[in-house]
Amino acid sequence: YGIEPSAVIGHSQGEIAAACVAGVLTLEDGARLVALRSRLIARELAGHGGMVSLTASADEAHDLLTGHDDVWIATVNGPTSTVIAGSPTALTDVMAQAEATGIRARAIAVDYASHTPHVERIRDQLLQLAAPITPHTGHVPMYSTVTATPIDGDTLDAEYWYRNLREPVRFHDT
Repeated sequence: YGIEPSAVIGHSQGEIAAACVAGVLTLEDGARLVALRSRLIARELAGHGGMVSLTASADEAHDLLTGHDDVWIATVNGPTSTVIAGSPTALTDVMAQAEATGIRARAIAVDYASHTPHVERIRDQLLQLAAPITPHTGHVPMYSTVTATPIDGDTLDAEYWYRNLREPVRFHDT
């Protein structure tokens, strides 16, 4: 359609698509990374966690998490849009607490806790499977929601893609 982006940004797995558009990853490497990551999540993380969207700032969400050891801020999407993730039991408690304080809480239809320490159990497997993926210097500037800064495409190696799944998504900051 003749659209030429000035820059790209992606959210969580969407950062893989952004890297393809930027010319950092080939379409084949991007598809491989999506498939490998999805397979690992389904095999190793599914059934052990969940995610909840809150109409709350990151600071308000942080306050809600006080005393809950197995729930973390997973994404900060906007000034009043934060996602938390962790164990199902802890999430149920935090949801009830949020709603009691007037914060809308909605469960997201996943059974794993992306962007939390839960992902650490697949680190070595993901690094090994993603090692053959070769990043390139892109032709379109890319902004990272891992670092909340512009990022050099050559640095988007297996370790970066692990961090993309493990660390909070800093979409609002980016």
